[in-house]
Amino acid sequence: MTVPVSIMWFRQDLRVNDNPALNAACDMGKILPIYIFDDTTPDGRVPGGASKWWLHHSLTSLNKRLNGHLKFYKGDPKKLIPQIMKEVDAKAIFWNRCYEPWQINRDKEIKKQVIDNGLEAHSSNGSLLWEPMKVLKKDDTPYRVFTPYYRNGCLNVEQPRYPKAPPARITYADTQCEDDGLDALNLMPEIEWYGTIEKMWKPGEDGAADNLSDFIEHAARHYRDGRDIPSMKGTSRLSPHLHFGEMSPNQVWYAIKDKFGSTEDKSIDTYLSELGWREFSYYLLYHFPTLPNKNFNDKFDNFPWRKDAESLRAWQTGNTGIPIVDAGMRELWQTGYMHNRVRMIVGSFLVKNLLLSWHEGERWFWDTLLDADLASNSAGWQWVAGSGADAAPYFRIFNPVLQGEKFDKKGKYVRKYCPELKDIPDKYIHKPWEIPGVIAKDANFELGKNYPKPIVDLKASRQRALDAFQEIKG
Repeated sequence: MTVPVSIMWFRQDLRVNDNPALNAACDMGKILPIYIFDDTTPDGRVPGGASKWWLHHSLTSLNKRLNGHLKFYKGDPKKLIPQIMKEVDAKAIFWNRCYEPWQINRDKEIKKQVIDNGLEAHSSNGSLLWEPMKVLKKDDTPYRVFTPYYRNGCLNVEQPRYPKAPPARITYADTQCEDDGLDALNLMPEIEWYGTIEKMWKPGEDGAADNLSDFIEHAARHYRDGRDIPSMKGTSRLSPHLHFGEMSPNQVWYAIKDKFGSTEDKSIDTYLSELGWREFSYYLLYHFPTLPNKNFNDKFDNFPWRKDAESLRAWQTGNTGIPIVDAGMRELWQTGYMHNRVRMIVGSFLVKNLLLSWHEGERWFWDTLLDADLASNSAGWQWVAGSGADAAPYFRIFNPVLQGEKFDKKGKYVRKYCPELKDIPDKYIHKPWEIPGVIAKDANFELGKNYPKPIVDLKASRQRALDAFQEIKG
């Protein structure tokens, strides 16, 4: 009896553990595992430089787990998949669903094409705790506010699927079909800027498991407070692993639950709700697919954003003269990551103090974040701007000095990423423009020479932002 061959199409699920599509494919028979770098992605949505670096290493790791059987292609999946299936005489194709608008449309076309050819196409949920189409209000409309979505919707719908064990056995198709190879995807940058990043991160399933284990052991119990201190390792740092699917949210959810039980611990509840925020971002993108490009609140379509290339560049490079902002932007550049509390601070500074559009920030984060994710990035920036679902009101403007003094009291975080401020006393570390001359001299510090002067007056720019908001309020 001939054992049927099926295609296992890996996408944002670069793992062997808890991979529903992989399990289903292996249950059918032999598999040909493939990865396609889709070069038909809409303009501006090709993975950024940091994401490509991670993807290269994540695919390398997955290929090792698959004993070198992963095939790599570059091109249009709508054209490639029928060709590959025909070449290996595959009877079916399996994949885990993606939720970006163009991927949804593309996958529908591929599924129809495969079925019309008399073959099978199966898709699974491998990346969300609750799929967006299953969580609706009583009137069958989508939620727009997080708390009722999470507390009343998700938690009352059904428990997330328990993680699946890896396939007991993977039998690979005996085929000599030619692929493009990993190097042909051109994911690694020509300029080796990733030295610091490479030392900090370990893409792949093993790296994801290590980070989760470390978080559970050392930080989970203190997450509620520790997550706000950027100098501490108080967060899970799982976002890149989750984005590329090296670990499913189900694995994280139940690792936390199994370790801490049904405890009412506020830190554990807070962390699980942060997984809920990730779900909410995907939920919004699914139900409101224009989220990355258009203001969720159309009142902001008339907002008087400024154009200022010089200020934007200062923000991107961490040279605004506002220490906590500069530290965050330099952390991003050096590590491909930024602490979540600081993301809110730098975001507020861009859209409110500088009055530059949230699109500018979203584009920069897309290129420089290892965890650049369309749903989370779009929803997060719209939240900061005040234009999104369940957004912080526009008039809530973070004061970066007060934020620094509250969450980086001794300036440990600022000193790490702005070493030119290392000798500044704690009292002035977040506002070096106020340092008295004699103290500045003792610290061998000269504002405008060692470190830039602020590019904007915080008080005046705050008022400017409030005035701008008044223009659209009516």
